[in-house]
Amino acid sequence: MNIVVVESPAKAKTINKYLGSDYQVMASYGHVRDLPAKDGSVRPDEDFAMSWDMDPKSRKRLNEIASAVKNADRLILATDPDREGEAISWHILEALKQKKALKDVSIERVVFNAITKSAILEAMSHPRQIDAPLVDAYLARRALDYLVGFTLSPVLWRKLPGARSAGRVQSVALRLICDREKEIESFVSREYWSIVAGLKNQAGNPFDARLVSFEGKKLDKFAIENADRANDIKSAVETAGLKVSSVDVKPQKRHPAPPFTTSTLQQEASRKLGFSASHTMRIAQRLYEGITIGGETQG
Repeated sequence: MNIVVVESPAKAKTINKYLGSDYQVMASYGHVRDLPAKDGSVRPDEDFAMSWDMDPKSRKRLNEIASAVKNADRLILATDPDREGEAISWHILEALKQKKALKDVSIERVVFNAITKSAILEAMSHPRQIDAPLVDAYLARRALDYLVGFTLSPVLWRKLPGARSAGRVQSVALRLICDREKEIESFVSREYWSIVAGLKNQAGNPFDARLVSFEGKKLDKFAIENADRANDIKSAVETAGLKVSSVDVKPQKRHPAPPFTTSTLQQEASRKLGFSASHTMRIAQRLYEGITIGGETQG
C-alpha cells in the first residue's frame, strides 16, 4: 500500500480516484505543528532551536496517518508546491519519525500544480526529496515572526488598547508609515506655475503643449515662482508665433502585467469585483482543485 498525504480533504477524494486502490490518500488539513505561544519556543542562544506543539485535532489526524504508514511500503508527501507546503511535508515527516512509524517505509515528495489525472500521474512518476533550503526559509520566517511578535506585541498592547498583535510584516509596515508621516510633517509647501498651450494640428485634432524653456533658459519645476511671472510669460507666448521646429519619433514598448501573486490577486478582486480576501481565496482554491461540472472535474 502507498500512503499519499495532501493538505485538503477535497483534494484527497479526487486524487484517490485517479490513483486507484493501491493508494490511500489522506489529508493533513494544513499545518500539523506550530510554535506554542509562550516564552522559549524559539531559543536564539541555542542556535535558534524551536519547540513545536500540536493541537488535539492535529494530533488525532497525525495518529491516523501514522497508523496507516506502519502498514505501508511508501509514504508520498504531496502537499502544496510552495514554501508552506514544503514545511507541512517536513513537519509530517518529523512527527512520524518521533512516533517511529517510518520503519522500512520509502519516503518521497511530489508536487503538482493542477488536480487533473495527467498532472497527478506525471507528478507521481517524478518524485524527489524534501527541499531543505525551502524548509530552512520557512523556519527562518517562522522564527522571525515569533521573536519580533513577542518583542513588539506587548508594546503595542500598552500603547494601543484593543490591538491584537504584531509581527515581522506589521513592524515593517509601521516603520514605513512612521517614515512617511515624518516626511509629511517636514514638508514645506512651495508655489510653482506651469504654462500649457491648447493647440491643434493640421487635421484639427487638439493637443496640449507645455512650455519647457523661455528666453533660452530651461524651465524646471519651480522656475515660475508666482502669478506675476506666469502672466508675463503667458503674454509673451501669446504674442509669439508658434511653429513645429522638429519632431522626434521614438518606439514605445508595452509590457503585459506580471502574473498574479496572492496579494495582487486579492487587491484586483477587491478593486474590480468588491470581493473580500477570504472570498477570493475560496474561489482560487476551487479553481486550483478543479471545478466539478456534470460529475467530471475540469482542470
